[in-house]
Amino acid sequence: MKIFARVIVTAVAVVLGAATLQAQSSGSITIEKPFSRATPGGAQVGAGYMTITNKGTAADRLIAVASPAAGKVQIHEMSMDGGVMKMRELPNGLPIDAGKTVSLAPGGYHLMMMGLKAPLKAGDKVPVTLTFEKAGMVEITLDVQAIGGQPAGGMSMPPDASGHMHKM
Repeated sequence: MKIFARVIVTAVAVVLGAATLQAQSSGSITIEKPFSRATPGGAQVGAGYMTITNKGTAADRLIAVASPAAGKVQIHEMSMDGGVMKMRELPNGLPIDAGKTVSLAPGGYHLMMMGLKAPLKAGDKVPVTLTFEKAGMVEITLDVQAIGGQPAGGMSMPPDASGHMHKM
C-alpha cells in the first residue's frame, strides 16, 4: 500500500509541475516559463521574466502590465552603452513581430515590479496581467524562484545575468 501511495503522490507532483510549464495564451500570443526571483527583505522592486511568442501573421505589442503584488509594473530593457549597463522603460511597449519569439530575461527585456507590497519569496505565485495591443489581456502567474534561480524548464540565461537592483 505504501508503494501505491508513493506512486500516486509522485504522479500528482509531476502533473502539477507540468502545469506550471504549460503555455498560457490569448489569440496568437503564447507565454511560456513566467518566473521571478525572490527579493531580499525590504526590497521595493522585483522583476518578471518569460518567453513571449507571436504565432500570428501580424505584429503585436505588449503595451501594459499590472499585478496586485506591486504598485506599478513597467516594461524595461537593459542594454550596454559604451561599456555601461543602462536600463530604461519602454513607454511604447515591447513589439512582438509576427512569427517571432521575444525573451524577457535578466540582462535584457524584463518586467519591473515597483512598490512591492511584500517581499517575493521562493515558492510564491505572483499574478500578473499582460495587455497586448491586439491579443488583449493574458493572465499569467510568475513562479518565484530562489535569488539567482532559474525557471522550471530551464530558460537559458546569459552567462553574466546575475540580476540587478533598482532604487525607488
